[in-house]
Amino acid sequence: MGQRKRIVIVGGVAGGASAAAKARRVSEKAEIVLFERGSDISFANCGLPYHVGGIIQDRSRLLVQSPEAMRQRFAIDVRTNSEVTRIDRGRKAVVVHDRAKDKQYEQPYDALILSPGAEPVRPPIPGADHKEVFTLRSLTDMDAIKAVVDADSLKAAVVVGGGYIGLEMAEVLVHRGLAVSLVELESQVMGPIDPEMAAPLHEHLRLKGVDLCLGSSVTAIEDDNGLPAVRLSTGRVIPCGLVILAVGVRPEVKLAAEAGLTIGQRKGIVVDDHMRTSDPDIYAVGDAVEVQDFVGGFPAMIPLAGPANRQGRIAAINALGGDAVYERTQGTAICKVFDLAVGMTGLSEKALKRAGLAYEKIYVHPASHAGYYPGAMQMSLKLLFDPKNGKILGAQCVGAAGVDKRIDVLAVALRAGMTAYDLEKLELAYAPPFGSAKDPVNYAGFVAANVLRKEARICHAADVANPGSKQLVLDVRTASEVRQGTIPGAIQISLDELRSRLGEFPKDKEVLAFCQVGLRGYLACRILSQSGIACRNLSGGYKTYCHAMGQISDTPAAQREVMDDTGLIVQGAPPA
Repeated sequence: MGQRKRIVIVGGVAGGASAAAKARRVSEKAEIVLFERGSDISFANCGLPYHVGGIIQDRSRLLVQSPEAMRQRFAIDVRTNSEVTRIDRGRKAVVVHDRAKDKQYEQPYDALILSPGAEPVRPPIPGADHKEVFTLRSLTDMDAIKAVVDADSLKAAVVVGGGYIGLEMAEVLVHRGLAVSLVELESQVMGPIDPEMAAPLHEHLRLKGVDLCLGSSVTAIEDDNGLPAVRLSTGRVIPCGLVILAVGVRPEVKLAAEAGLTIGQRKGIVVDDHMRTSDPDIYAVGDAVEVQDFVGGFPAMIPLAGPANRQGRIAAINALGGDAVYERTQGTAICKVFDLAVGMTGLSEKALKRAGLAYEKIYVHPASHAGYYPGAMQMSLKLLFDPKNGKILGAQCVGAAGVDKRIDVLAVALRAGMTAYDLEKLELAYAPPFGSAKDPVNYAGFVAANVLRKEARICHAADVANPGSKQLVLDVRTASEVRQGTIPGAIQISLDELRSRLGEFPKDKEVLAFCQVGLRGYLACRILSQSGIACRNLSGGYKTYCHAMGQISDTPAAQREVMDDTGLIVQGAPPA
């Protein structure tokens, strides 16, 4: 492998630190210089909220690699408190401001790797410069927030933004005993997932005492005797002692743009599949680069630590003459929201619609493990797939247990180009405490493959909410379940009565059948269709319908155990 001598890396954390360590492993002869404008080159920024909340008590556990250890183990010239202010591409050198000594100098390079990251968006809200208003990106930010939270006088906080950081901060602040209001401009939290999959999160947040303000914006942050008071677009004013702005991040591309490197339509640094920018001697990695979406192939900004680590390794290999390829980003992610987890991989339904890609979707609500073993909890799993060949396009899952396992399996399946038919055949680990003989991933595969083979026809919430004149909505649940709520206009005939009442169905109408989670509706359609009655089953049943219609209980309840692998609630408890 051919080797360049001088590798200069701008920025640490996931992308830059990974690039530096990999470059040294590739070449003992290379001169490697890592510049970091702060004092920490590698820290667990995903862990910052949990130190504020006291869950990670020892601050030092967040320090992944110290400058001293990096110098000693990898023989890397680490220069902290050193900001690269300009790239001179003609002379192949960077201009550096040594903050400690307040002096400027040049550092030449043979290959340059940029890892500037992304900065939190600080919207132009009047009063956003109040001393008790914070963003969270660095250890310094974390320390400042924690100092406020540790003050005995603090009683309430407002978190603005319902993404990863916003949800995590809301949880840890409640954990610290604060009254927390979460303000989100959109009608849902966790924007990357689809609205109906966010509905369980909304109910759970309210269950945990979070004052959830959806569809609201902050119009001003006012001063109330030295403390902030947040004014919303609804006119409501929320007094508090702390405001966290978590409305998103924007790529830090100023250095690259001023050097004339190509900036893309998503405002990130454009790179090829070798992480090379428009200058062949300059690479870029991490949150500042535009990647290609794995499913859609379009430019995307996906600020995740895993991809940043891999990109850093690839850039280092190629900077030293290698030929490593980064094969797009599929956006696999997970977030803890109190007792729930929400995970995703691939494209959402929203993204598929925007991209104009054909898709079908199914929902299942299985148990996290065998229903007869104590502690099984219901999860909600959505699978998106190509209606022609069944190729997996995306998946989302929400639940109290087992979400990470299922999303990881589906992420691998998506990466491997597998189909719903393949999910049917997967042989996954099973013992009653861990899973079911028919794992939720298998279960999703069965349902999707039945649709693809036309063994089952499905409908969705919009269909049963607005049936046509030649359609009949049928609830096949028990009378006690129906009393808990049903779809307006539906007739009720339980599944066990269906065969004896087939004569009541007009032959000129299509039946849209539903149950609680989808299984009994499917069985009803098998009975009806083999009796000459056209039938479609509501995928995901009444539970998905309620999520899609935004029907959330005013008195949210904690999750309960389920009685079998399909996701039915234990006997004697009201249906979920």
